[in-house]
Amino acid sequence: MDHSGHGMTMDLPPFTLGRGLEWSADPFFLVACVTGLALYGWAVVRLRRRGDAWSVGRTVSFVVGVLTVMLVMCTRLNDYGMVMFSVHMVQHMIISMLSPILILLGAPVTLALRALPVAGKGRKGPRELLLALLHSRYMRIITHPAFTIPLFIASLYALYFTPLFDFLMGSKAGHIAMMVHFLAVGVVFFWPIIGVDPGPRRPGYLMRMLELFAGMPFHAFFGIALMMASEPMVETFKNPPASLGIDALSDQNAAGGIAWAFSEVPSVLVLIALLFQWYSSEQRQARRQDRAADRDGDKELEAYNAYLASLNARNG
Repeated sequence: MDHSGHGMTMDLPPFTLGRGLEWSADPFFLVACVTGLALYGWAVVRLRRRGDAWSVGRTVSFVVGVLTVMLVMCTRLNDYGMVMFSVHMVQHMIISMLSPILILLGAPVTLALRALPVAGKGRKGPRELLLALLHSRYMRIITHPAFTIPLFIASLYALYFTPLFDFLMGSKAGHIAMMVHFLAVGVVFFWPIIGVDPGPRRPGYLMRMLELFAGMPFHAFFGIALMMASEPMVETFKNPPASLGIDALSDQNAAGGIAWAFSEVPSVLVLIALLFQWYSSEQRQARRQDRAADRDGDKELEAYNAYLASLNARNG
């Protein structure tokens, strides 16, 4: 298989973390990540100049999320990932399960809606088009668990255990498309669960946790299947270059271990974020009720006291 489009992949020296982290940018992902960071930065500056606040935590989360994409796509991890199943699995796990969570916690859609100008009467600008997309039937379908959970699972089993994976790995465009797909699937899966952006559906916190745990066991099973296999299962990684000094089956077992172990990482991250969001929501609700009580002079309490007084009078 020709990997010439991905650098000198066939002559790579044995993998070390230092070599894997050397700069080797994929132009598509480099441009996409820099553009994403620039647009986010522009929107934050626009809000600040207007006198509006924007959470530093959200900004940090978004930036780190985009940097994790650059970490796996703009270093030699991307080159090694073309010929080593274990390194490819690190790429897959980060770009589909860690990057989406961090990017979503950065609330990029909310930021865009606040920063983009409102179009004139009867006109449709970027903000109006974004709102229309958010409330569209298409968005309701692709964020529904009946769609997101099967898609999340199929991205593993239907890809790696069929010739589709080898086909996509056979060209630079195919490889880029696959990585974009991993990122998009992660965003679509985690958005209804953890996303702070407005969307067509936002289930209760308990339902969100159930959605999370409905998908995660399949990741673990996938990892176990790779670890237990007695022969290489993916054609692309059956004959690694001799310069790497690795055994295909051992490398596949390592890939399975990575997939199995990594399935716990997003679960913990999302659970912490969900519990924090739940707590914050309860606090906001309590503050709203306090403000309402202050405004109406606590009429509910007065009415209840009057009711008790009337009962006492009746019984007396």
